[in-house]
Amino acid sequence: MTAILRVEASIKGEASVSRKLTDRLIARLLDADPNASLVSRDLSAGIRPIDADWIGAVYTPAESRSPAQAEAAAYADALLAEVKAADVIVIGLPVYNFGVPAQMKNWFDQLARRGETFVYTESGPKGLLAGKKAIIAMASDGTPKGSPIDFASGYVKHMLGFFGITEIETVAADAIALAPDTALPNALDAVNALVF
Repeated sequence: MTAILRVEASIKGEASVSRKLTDRLIARLLDADPNASLVSRDLSAGIRPIDADWIGAVYTPAESRSPAQAEAAAYADALLAEVKAADVIVIGLPVYNFGVPAQMKNWFDQLARRGETFVYTESGPKGLLAGKKAIIAMASDGTPKGSPIDFASGYVKHMLGFFGITEIETVAADAIALAPDTALPNALDAVNALVF
């Protein structure tokens, strides 16, 4: 049974193009494996940013944590557990001002924990979450995917790779303002063409 984690970040609700893409992706994944489990994490309501208290919490042994540290660590651990349990991670990536939404950056910051998602070795960092697949559903009004002004999709791919997740597909309804009639249909066709 495949475990799917769906991660959304768009603040546009039903009008969100990235959510339309992830809807189609999830439908296709469930068609391919009707017994798959699905966990959804909507970042749009906000994800706590990391700070000095967070560092103190997650890097203090559990038995030595204060009550406040225990609560902060439990929050971070819950986010981490969702990712660790997933075989496939579907990420809805709306591009805001050429980059990822702040809440998505906060999510990656919560996940980036030495000894949990990566370690440093003599040859450099090594991701600890190998064997998972990620599908990024990017949507942007004016930012073409992979262009010099796209600071979003490369960042997400880099962070996933840093965690050891290197099997990554990207579908994009990008630069919608420049091609309003074709960007979303073309992206949905790209979703339909994916092989699961």
